[in-house]
Amino acid sequence: MKHPSSFAASRRLAALLAALALPALAAPVGAARAQPSQALPTAGRVAVAAGMDTIASMALAAERPGVPVVSRFRSNADSVAHERTRAAAEAHLGMRVIVLLESRELAVMNGADTLMVAPVAIGMDTTINFGAKSWTFETPRGTRKVLGKEKDPVWVPPEWHYAEVASKRGLKLAHLKAGSTVSLADGRALTIKGGRVGLVQHGGFTALPADEEIVFDGTLFVPPHGTANRRIPGELGKFKLDLGNGYLLHGTPYENTIGNAATHGCVRLYEEDIAWLYENVPVGTPVFIY
Repeated sequence: MKHPSSFAASRRLAALLAALALPALAAPVGAARAQPSQALPTAGRVAVAAGMDTIASMALAAERPGVPVVSRFRSNADSVAHERTRAAAEAHLGMRVIVLLESRELAVMNGADTLMVAPVAIGMDTTINFGAKSWTFETPRGTRKVLGKEKDPVWVPPEWHYAEVASKRGLKLAHLKAGSTVSLADGRALTIKGGRVGLVQHGGFTALPADEEIVFDGTLFVPPHGTANRRIPGELGKFKLDLGNGYLLHGTPYENTIGNAATHGCVRLYEEDIAWLYENVPVGTPVFIY
């Protein structure tokens, strides 16, 4: 079932403003998005730009009681980053994207006008350890900006993806290298030919499915960058906005995760919501995450 973005966004925005006893922005059912305000009072600007974390969590708890509301900080530095970023979002009067970690929502504002509000999935806030390495999957607070936009993005799995899979399945981890051959216990061998990882047997080469993990002899083999086995179309949805350092705003084929702490640090949106961001948010737009 498609996400009813216009109605849901209108309800959420009305709930935010109602919680402050402010006039709600009119948005007819069937509109593409919650409509911009023509004259939002100063108190409303502060509430939406700076205080949405508290008000949104109240509205979210009332509207979606099954979704847990996160209200803790990881550290004192995390709390300071929250306040600093919130103040920066309040001070910025141009177009901006605001990601509210507590209520797991995203808002786009331009001046005093709220252009859209959408639910998101955020980092799961967990850590995995594999060998001598560890990775923490969180959506960090702070100010970023849209560095680029891409349609039909292809996901290139980072190292942590393979460490996570190996850890869950109890596998060893090994890296394939271009030009090398790995002998397997059954007499076959793994090699790379024409940009594909495949099996060599009886002098012939059979390419392995590019969208499946490469597991043989209790080992997960990591394909090298540049091979088809290290590129996964569709995993990031139809659009992405790059925030730098591996963090993205992107779509997802797993829309049941929206509203949850379920990602490895990126911010996931429904496809229609990321499509709206792709079309309407220019490169260079600041993104405030708190």
